[in-house]
Amino acid sequence: MSERNTFIRSVHDLGLAAWFGGSLMGAVGLNGAAEQEGDTEAGKARIASAGWAKWAPLGAVAVGAHLLGGGAVGTANRGRIRGQKGVGASTMAKTVLTGAALAATVYTRVLGKKVDLATSREEGDQERGEDFPVDTSTAQSQLALMQWAVPALTAGLVVLNALHGEQQRPSQQVRGVLRNRLDAVKPQGR
Repeated sequence: MSERNTFIRSVHDLGLAAWFGGSLMGAVGLNGAAEQEGDTEAGKARIASAGWAKWAPLGAVAVGAHLLGGGAVGTANRGRIRGQKGVGASTMAKTVLTGAALAATVYTRVLGKKVDLATSREEGDQERGEDFPVDTSTAQSQLALMQWAVPALTAGLVVLNALHGEQQRPSQQVRGVLRNRLDAVKPQGR
């Protein structure tokens, strides 16, 4: 491919790096610090909620950058996705995994907001927390699990990015295109 897509690839990759790194740091560092420094369960939850709330806007920008960059990279490489054997399958896997990571991120935010409202000292927040259909203890248990699911899923995206990079090697492109064409002319078996 003679065209360069440095800007859109950078947006895509930096967005994923921040999404992965931010979620991992939160799960390890922020939650760990809250666990260590909070005096009560509610206090621990408030510390963690405050930190996650500070990260949320930047995290949303990171996810958006990754999605926009991914769409642009996919558009720029649509011919290779169709024409090089294996690229379409890895692109589909990456799309499905991105959807799962996005759903996990959104669900984590919903659970985090429930815990935040339920443990808040602000008047009216606990009543607003009742608008969420999950009780607080269940939300906290699910939140702990989901805050690890997000970095696990985004780590999978990092691995698929590495695979896509390997598939762009000239030798892989030639081999993939030839295999795709050979498959197209093979007689169909019974």
